Amino acid sequence: MLHEEVVGRVRAMLLDGDIPPGARIPERDLCEKLEISRTPLREALKVLAAEGLVQLLPNRGSRAARLTDKDMRDLFEVCQGLEALAGELACERITDAGVADVAAAHHAMARYYADGDLLQYYRCNRHIHEAIIAAAGNPVLSGLYDSVTARIRRARYVTPMTPQRWALALQEHEAILNALQRRDGVGLSHILRAHLRHKREEVLQAGFAETESHVEGRASL
Repeated sequence: MLHEEVVGRVRAMLLDGDIPPGARIPERDLCEKLEISRTPLREALKVLAAEGLVQLLPNRGSRAARLTDKDMRDLFEVCQGLEALAGELACERITDAGVADVAAAHHAMARYYADGDLLQYYRCNRHIHEAIIAAAGNPVLSGLYDSVTARIRRARYVTPMTPQRWALALQEHEAILNALQRRDGVGLSHILRAHLRHKREEVLQAGFAETESHVEGRASL
């Protein structure tokens, strides 16, 4: 249980940006904060390295992994496929109460859009996407989705949007709700793929990822 708790807490720090991408992992500070020795922390870092969240540096500790533009494209491609499949399954399996929950989140999100409150808009946005995944009723899909989206969560839900892009995103969400209400699995699948593709380009343009050449240049230093 100690091992799982340490992994979970350090993972949360990395995903929430408490340890920024590229920053050294402050092992001594973390040991004090978590009240553990170096051994369980280093075992946890090995697990997080396997997840792609940490880069282990031979004889030099470790640092929070940086996502390259290729990483971001690859992760979003998988996310598109998972959400598209979830949309099809959700249309077959979602309850009326589930649709009502998504509709309520969408209407709240539209109000936050009108108020210009991007933080709360993203909170509702995330709820909608995760509700569709849950409605698919497939634990394997949900597990894969959690694993993939964890690495892009901050970029996906904090990226600033231009007024034009924000308006388009809301229109896409209106189409998502409409397709879900009509139980149109094929239509919802296509809409989600396009929506995630647009978000990927938005994230890349915002500079959340680094080019491969920059990463390779640092690695050679």
